[in-house]
Formats: sequence, structure tokens, C-alpha cells
Amino acid sequence: MDLDWILVIIGEILVAIGIFCDLVGSIGMHRFKNFYLRLHAATVGTIGGAFVPLIGAALIAIGSDFLGYYRWFMAGGAIVTAVLILILAPAGSHALARATHKARVTPVEPKIADHLEEDELAKGGEQA
Repeated sequence: MDLDWILVIIGEILVAIGIFCDLVGSIGMHRFKNFYLRLHAATVGTIGGAFVPLIGAALIAIGSDFLGYYRWFMAGGAIVTAVLILILAPAGSHALARATHKARVTPVEPKIADHLEEDELAKGGEQA
């Protein structure tokens, strides 16, 4: 078994993990009760369902000799895209959650702790 074959197998495993994360995220989007929980499920689907398979696709491309030197372009594009998703998806989810909380569009339930509300109260803002 050569290194190219091992890279392809690892890449396929990562793609399968991504499929599982997308499935779990979509079930969470359907089953969770409020916006914040669904946003969490969407983030799981984005990170696990996009980042991990893109790394797997990069490994598959690297291990595919028949692509010639184009395999490095494919792998580079997949890795750059994966890194961008890894950076931007949590930031986008955080921005959506913070804006929704600040606009009081949806109630925060179930609530164990609400640090944003505590910060607003400490600054003299209105209570939700």
C-alpha cells in the first residue's frame, strides 16, 4: 500500500465524517426548538460538514496521480476554502446570535446564564 492510496482512504473517511456532520446538523435544524439552538446545529453542519470534507477532498486530490500537477491546485483550493470556512463560519454565527439577542427578536430559552444581558445590565441598559 503506497502513500497515495493511504491519502485517498483518509480523504474518503473525512468525507464520510462530513456527511455524518451534515446529517446531524440537519436533524438538529429540524428538531431544535429555538433560533439559538438551530444556529448551533447550523454551525456544526458548516464546520463538520464543510471543513472536514474539504480537507478530505484535498487529501484525495493529492493522492490521485492521474490528475497530474493539477492535483496540487485542487488541494490548495480545497485547503484555502476550508480555512476560510473555519474562520468565517463561527464569526458569522456569533454575529447572527449577538444581533438577534441585541434586537430581542427571539427569547433566549432555555436560559441558564445570559452574559450578554448581564453585561447590558452592568452598563445600565434595559432589561430584556
